Amino acid sequence: MKKSLSALCVLGCFVQPAFAANINVGALTQAQFLAFSQDMGAALSYKAAEPAAPLGVTGFDVGVAATSTQLQNSALLQKAGGPNTGSLVIPKLQIEKGLPFNIDVGAFYSAIPTTNISLYGGELRYAILEGGVTQPAVSVRGALSKLSGVTGWSLDTKSLDVSVSKGFAFLTPYAGLGSVWTSSTATGFNDASFRQNKVFLGANANFGLANFALEYDKTGTIPSYTAKFGFRW
Repeated sequence: MKKSLSALCVLGCFVQPAFAANINVGALTQAQFLAFSQDMGAALSYKAAEPAAPLGVTGFDVGVAATSTQLQNSALLQKAGGPNTGSLVIPKLQIEKGLPFNIDVGAFYSAIPTTNISLYGGELRYAILEGGVTQPAVSVRGALSKLSGVTGWSLDTKSLDVSVSKGFAFLTPYAGLGSVWTSSTATGFNDASFRQNKVFLGANANFGLANFALEYDKTGTIPSYTAKFGFRW
């Protein structure tokens, strides 16, 4: 078990290649900076890929995830020095811990391949309903994420959402909606601050300790797909 967790940590934390492109938003115009920030706000915002039910005081969820976001303005990423791609893939190491009173906390870290972008964030979630045999679980979550590693550019997101889930044997479908607030600042540009509504749905499959989740997220008009594998108990 310890060896497996160590392997997950290595995979999640050392995904950055030796030769990463340096993002330089200074190559963009003001209008392009806003459009680029909207893409990146949707891509870099918190995505937990988990059902609404609380973990409980002894519960943990540890895993590696990958989110693929279909950029609406992919040419701007390349203009800013990033890869020539229509989808930005973000690998993550994630952990959630159950606390008393139906409260869960979580955190993640990422280093995005082919760029100098690092990313981290966290969540605080409260289950209004725990869920059970006949009752769904309902939770409210506040989360944040913050970009680092890029000289002259700062971006952070804050989000609030409500989700519902209902377990059936080993499978737990879930869905939710909320909003994401993004603040993007860079040297030489007016600040870009905006709100994007989001909807998401997914399913979590648990096989004893092994756990697998798939999630679709649409923030603003920008879709993302997340797969997460790890251990949940």
